[in-house]
Amino acid sequence: MSTPRPSTELGAFLRAHRELLKPGDVGLSATARRRTPGLRREEVASLSGVGLAWYTWLEQGRVTASRQVLEAVARALRLDPAGTRHAMRLAGYHEPAGPVGGDGRGRLTAAVQPVLDSWPASPAVLLDQYFDLLAWNTAWSALWGAPETIPAERRNLMWLMAADQRLRTVMHDWEPLAMNVFQHFRAQAGPALADARTSEVYRQLDEDAPELRHWWGCRSVAELTARTVTVEPRTGQRIQLALSSFHPVDDPSALVLLFTPDSAEDRARMAALAEPGPRAVPTPSSATPDRRAG
Repeated sequence: MSTPRPSTELGAFLRAHRELLKPGDVGLSATARRRTPGLRREEVASLSGVGLAWYTWLEQGRVTASRQVLEAVARALRLDPAGTRHAMRLAGYHEPAGPVGGDGRGRLTAAVQPVLDSWPASPAVLLDQYFDLLAWNTAWSALWGAPETIPAERRNLMWLMAADQRLRTVMHDWEPLAMNVFQHFRAQAGPALADARTSEVYRQLDEDAPELRHWWGCRSVAELTARTVTVEPRTGQRIQLALSSFHPVDDPSALVLLFTPDSAEDRARMAALAEPGPRAVPTPSSATPDRRAG
């Protein structure tokens, strides 16, 4: 059973949402002069039914909150379901299974790899709680490029979405999905946001895609929603893929992404692309970020 814990990440998340609200959003009358944006701490404390000092300490990461009190704060801040779940995870509630490592990671990969391979025409990948790529199928490599060509420390979905030029070239309108990936990572990561691996990924993103720094600096959260994406792996050959995701039973902190061809024609084109045989191996430059990209 998870236990609550003081969290500076939780405090920063609550403060960011408090500053986004206007008095009218919560049924309060706006006063003429406000020195700070959004609601005051005393207003959130009053709406939540807690003391001002305690709520101040909560934002400062100095106290813990019960599930019931945190739910009251979430209601006061008008958090949506994804935001409420994120706050709960940051406080230590609703925690997924601990990250697999060593033999556990190997067992998970071994168990999921045959599942990925059973979709020969559907690109699929297994991610850990940091969105590092653990396993992928032939269709994924054929569409996005072989992950083996990317340095292991950058073999991460957020890095691919922000800095990999092949993915950005192949996928039409990549930005909405890329932003959603960052929002979903924050929503499900919980305490892992403070882990060394998360800091390392963000540092690499700072180096390779500094123009998108606002994506990982933002505190917005959202679920990774199903959608249809258009890819063009070869000039003039467009393929529609339906994105879905699910968590392996053995490790709910892991995630499988599946891109399913939308029609018989899309399936045939994807199958031809993933067909075994001579195929140009992606050059290192395809996995090297172009700092001039906008």
